[in-house]
Order: sequence, then C-alpha cells, then structure tokens
Amino acid sequence: MTAPVLEIHLSDSDAADALHHDVRVGLSADPKWLPPKWFYDARGSELFEEITVLPEYYPTRTERELLRRSVGQIAARSAVDTLVELGSGSSEKTRLLLDQLAATGSLRRYVPLDVSESALRAAMAAVAREYPALAVHGVVGDFTEHLELLPASQGGRRLVVFLGGTIGNLLPAERTGFLTALRAALEPGELLLLGAGLATDPAVMVPAYDDAAGVTAEFNRNVLHVLNRELGADFVVDAFDHLAVWDAAEEWIEMRLRARRAMTVQLPAVGMTVHYAKGEEMRTEVSGKFRRDRLGAELVDAGFGDQVWWTDPRKRFALVLAEAA
Repeated sequence: MTAPVLEIHLSDSDAADALHHDVRVGLSADPKWLPPKWFYDARGSELFEEITVLPEYYPTRTERELLRRSVGQIAARSAVDTLVELGSGSSEKTRLLLDQLAATGSLRRYVPLDVSESALRAAMAAVAREYPALAVHGVVGDFTEHLELLPASQGGRRLVVFLGGTIGNLLPAERTGFLTALRAALEPGELLLLGAGLATDPAVMVPAYDDAAGVTAEFNRNVLHVLNRELGADFVVDAFDHLAVWDAAEEWIEMRLRARRAMTVQLPAVGMTVHYAKGEEMRTEVSGKFRRDRLGAELVDAGFGDQVWWTDPRKRFALVLAEAA
C-alpha cells in the first residue's frame, strides 16, 4: 500500500479570515444572511448525519439508491484513472464508485478534496485500508477556490464527483462561477458526475428541511453556536426560530432563523454590533431544486457537452454524467 499524500491549501487562519469576512458582509446586509458552510463544525456535522437518516429527509437515501442502480453504467462510460471527489466528507457513497471503477482495471488514484483536514485524513486512511492498490492523494481546500490545484491525471483522464445536491447550495452566480472554473480545470474528455435535487411537490420538499423531531432546527441554530465560540458573540441561540420556506420563483428551499424578540448582539472579534427586530429573518441556506432543461443548459454554457442523466422513479433526484467539451 502506498502511503497517502496530503496537500494543504486551506489553513486554520484562512478559515478564520473567511468566517470574519462572511460575517461582516452577511450581517451588515439587508436582509441578513450567512453562508451554509459555517454550519459544519464537529457538532454541525454530527447533526447533519442525523438529518440524513430522518424519515422526511429523502435526498440522501434517494441519491444513494440511484447511484447503486446506475453505478455500473457510470463506470462503463467512464474508464478513468483518477477519481476526484469534491466535498468528500466521509466518502461513504464514493465506495460504490470505487468498487465499480476498480473493477474496470483503469482506476489508479483517488483524490478527495474537503475543507476539513481532520475529516479528510480520516476518510483517506479508511480508503487506503480498504483499497490498498489505490493511490490516495487528498487536498485540503475549498471547491469554490482551489479547483485549479487538483492533481492532473496520470496519463488517462479524471472523473470529478460532486454529490449530495451540494450544487443547490450555490446561488445562481456562484453556480455559474463554480461550473466555469471546474470546466477550466479539466482537460477535454474528462468527466463530471453531478448529484442534483429535482423540483418536486413542496409538500415533500419542505418537510425534508423542517423535520418533526426538530433536528434540522438544531442544525440551523448551530451556526449561532459557531459564531459565539469563534467570534466571542453573545447570540441567545434559543431566541431564534427555524424556518424552511419554498421559494417558487427561485425554485429553492430557503432556511432562515427568525428572531423571537428584538435584540442586540455583540461580535467582538469582528468589531460589530448587530441589531435584530422582533420577527426579523436571516437566511442561512438555500437548497436549489432543478429542472433538467435548466441544469442541462447551465452545464452546456459552462463548457460541458455530452450528458447522460439518471433519475429515480419519483423524479426527485438526478445524477448527471457530463463530459468536458
């Protein structure tokens, strides 16, 4: 077994600078907002894992089953030597791909990218143990900033995997920038496998982000715990209610925190005093849901040509294999 390789392009100080910037910009805006990436400290990651097995939360199990049914076809169409995973986390679903791609005989290397060095090291060690013939090359980085730093293929071509519906957390301009940057980082003929939630009945979508057990509400409020800990803020976390709303015009679920009362919050680390009116709402996440024609056109506009689509029987989720033109 070859020892795993780890590149670090995102340090703790970089993350702290990014948090300070996002808080200054987001909490001085009207309406206020915060990026969803700040949910995911250790507690937030645990809560999200709990969310993925809730009865209301269909995206994770739907994508996993869809991948299980289509992975043979994906591997047969890919024939790649390098599998790159963006936002790898625990790399659980990727094992389905690793098994199939390894069976084709072409796969030589696995490249996970994640912002969390600790999570990445754990995932790399597990994959290295389970697939001793595979080289593992991790990259600590942000998929919105460091795509050009991904290692090149080793004489073949790469398959970049971006699962979990995370593409929906990017606002339209951010999504355009991400897809364009990803295409620029790929050679012609290299591939993207994208997992995307599809627009369906709001009566199905909204409860997935507002479960009866209140786990998503705790997950949403966890961002305030992060700000209290990292910035010395004094948010009264229980003074905010969780909301999940379907925006039909934008076709996304919007998660918000709503102040139960008027309050003033101090954030010493960024030198801010922030006022909330009673009932004021702050956006903490969007989760875009797509239609095939719109997402397909965005991929084409970014420079991805041939596309193969797989959807579940209820048409709630899609996997798209797209080739860099």
